[in-house]
Amino acid sequence: MNDSPPGCPLIDVAATYMPRLSETTSEPGLAAAVDQHAAAVRDALIPAQRGSRGRAVRREELADYVLGFTDWLAEVDWAEPAGHDFATLRLTAVCWLIREHDLLGG
Repeated sequence: MNDSPPGCPLIDVAATYMPRLSETTSEPGLAAAVDQHAAAVRDALIPAQRGSRGRAVRREELADYVLGFTDWLAEVDWAEPAGHDFATLRLTAVCWLIREHDLLGG
């Protein structure tokens, strides 16, 4: 069951980019890149100076991050490439965080 609020941007990102996570199992370089992007997103949401080491990523915080990131992508007229660029790696990393922290509740 999905207990995310209607219109939650994580739902659309997961629907579009979650399948890309399967590519990381056969491509170690891609797995490392997604891991680095996930760490960067986590660091942006949970800065070390807040003393929240080990705190889980929260759905609302990640949703706000995704809204800002996708708004920026729209402003620059980004189009999803066939391969992997910064944006696809970042959105795939968001999916990794969604999965790891069970942010869609199911």
